[in-house]
Amino acid sequence: MALIIPVRGFTPKIGRDTFLAENSTIIGDVEMGEECSVWFNTVLRGDVNSIRIGNRVNIQDGSVLHTLYQKSTIEIGDDVSIGHNVTIHGAKIHNLALIGMGAVVMDDAEVGEGALVAAGSVVLSRTKIGPNELWGGAPAKFIKMVDPETSRELNTKIARNYLMYSRWYTNPEE
Repeated sequence: MALIIPVRGFTPKIGRDTFLAENSTIIGDVEMGEECSVWFNTVLRGDVNSIRIGNRVNIQDGSVLHTLYQKSTIEIGDDVSIGHNVTIHGAKIHNLALIGMGAVVMDDAEVGEGALVAAGSVVLSRTKIGPNELWGGAPAKFIKMVDPETSRELNTKIARNYLMYSRWYTNPEE
């Protein structure tokens, strides 16, 4: 069973039909929507400030979400995919965005709706990524615009796939 730790008077709130891998850790001021999944060795550390997560968000294996004390928070919209081994530190991620494997998104950065951050990228503090933009590199730079319909289709498919995968663990017959 996932490790859920209250701290400083905050107990994590987990939405309906959310899958928490047995070795995931959810701490403090974390509120998560419905049909999310938090995968193996992932840490959501809301000990120093808040983490708010929408519906159908998948946070894949080895990712770490944290904030700065009294300075930054994390806000993640609906149908967002956070790839394996991603670090998000005090950033805002809008609906239908995709953060590629091993990426780092720093304090006060913002990733627009339908945007894509390439695997291994480093999004520096206060960077603003617009809707449907593809960014990559270290530090991350604008690469190109992505067709909004293509982005929506891809990111919705990934979010739905992770919902399906999570059900394999909660309903083995599916």
